[in-house]
Amino acid sequence: MGSNKAEQAGLQVLLIEDQLSIAKNIASYMEQKGHQFDFASTGHHGLALALAHYYDVIILDLNLPGLDGLQVCQQLRQQAERHIPILMLTARDSIADKVSGFQHGTDDYLTKPFSLQELEVRCLALSRRHLLQSKDTIELGPLLLDKKRQQVCRDGMPLELSSMGYKILLVLAEAYPQVVSRSTLSHKLWRDEPTESDALRSHIYQLRTVLDKPFAYPLLKTVFGVGFTLEIPPQ
Repeated sequence: MGSNKAEQAGLQVLLIEDQLSIAKNIASYMEQKGHQFDFASTGHHGLALALAHYYDVIILDLNLPGLDGLQVCQQLRQQAERHIPILMLTARDSIADKVSGFQHGTDDYLTKPFSLQELEVRCLALSRRHLLQSKDTIELGPLLLDKKRQQVCRDGMPLELSSMGYKILLVLAEAYPQVVSRSTLSHKLWRDEPTESDALRSHIYQLRTVLDKPFAYPLLKTVFGVGFTLEIPPQ
């Protein structure tokens, strides 16, 4: 897999799907549109490919042998160095199933049976949104993150963040508008090193004090029972 180039029209896509007929239909349509595909029919193989190569989008089936789609999504969010856009495919269309998918870190959801044209449109939209957030600067409403200098401004005012506060904000900004679970956030910050249970709460409190307290409205939102997200007001 080569690195992504903004000028390429085609996407580098990883398709993790155990039903061969569905995989062939998706690949046949998408490859005619100029997109390049890698395949995996199990969760373990898909996770290994996703961590080893660069993909613009991952199309992930929910019902997989071994690791299911939710487990793949969760492990990818914890282990990957960057936020890879994930579109989850499922035959389940209940609200509870969709909420579970988003809680595990998926970016979008498509219920089988689906239109191949809609699948491509959603993949392109996910990739475009992520490209905007993968540059040296991330701009989200009043927030501006300069990744090279590791500096943050809100409403044009520089914020004096701790290094841990900056890391937390960067994880949330790169995942925006998705919710980042506590376990994923802890893993991103400390990897597998054990830490005190109150450490994350303390860092979140300190981040809020600088990011939100001096301003008219909060950007950092706690989603109870799930994790944290940024709430950016419409411009």
